[in-house]
Amino acid sequence: MIRSIRFCVRCILILLGIVALVPLHYLWRLVGARSPWPTTFLWWVGRVAGLKVSKEGKPLKRDVLIVANHASWLDILLLGGSAGAAFVAKAELASSPLVGWLAGLNDTLFVERSDKRGVGVQANALRDGLSTGRAFALFPEGTTGPGRPVLPFRASLFASLFPPLPGVRVQPVAIDFGPLTQEVAWGDDHGAANARKLLSRPGRIPVTLRFLEPVDPHEAGHRKLLSERSREEIVAALDASEAAPAPLYGGE
Repeated sequence: MIRSIRFCVRCILILLGIVALVPLHYLWRLVGARSPWPTTFLWWVGRVAGLKVSKEGKPLKRDVLIVANHASWLDILLLGGSAGAAFVAKAELASSPLVGWLAGLNDTLFVERSDKRGVGVQANALRDGLSTGRAFALFPEGTTGPGRPVLPFRASLFASLFPPLPGVRVQPVAIDFGPLTQEVAWGDDHGAANARKLLSRPGRIPVTLRFLEPVDPHEAGHRKLLSERSREEIVAALDASEAAPAPLYGGE
């Protein structure tokens, strides 16, 4: 009963965020200004969902492709709310009635991951987005699982950075839920079931975002090498965290 009430209260708070912020978003767009409200909304939903965020390193806010490990839908709230990034997402998300519409408000680039023949078109679309200076976030595992180990990265969309764009770098980000990784991870859960489970959950969810040193694509020289290097740095950051004493999490 208490879990159901908690779930309903959190859903109401999320809906209030939509009611309050979406009109502001359209107002900003109407006057031709860059809207900060999708970022604010993602931050708000993260707070409602119980995220207690600690950040390490400095996130780049423009001229960057952010690449991160992916365990949960909470990852989107974390990167969107902290770095103001637009996302590269699977095409089927666009047809989701509410989530697809909200994702579109944040300039999400929808790609068909199973269309190998269209990879070049998808990489060019991401390249066009990056050329505007906008920060984009990509989950190169291409799927979600138990959270650890980090799955191999798909290198296809790293082609968007070759030949390198002037000033555009890759920033690996390690999303670390620590001992709660398996609890928050999608695993075998359907998306809606996982969302209900986490929005019903009592207490806070401590998580650390480690913004690692940006990588210049010129240094990597090739999309596969850039993909492998990004994954290695994320895995190393997560492994180092597991080996260290439990941290005292601080809020944003």
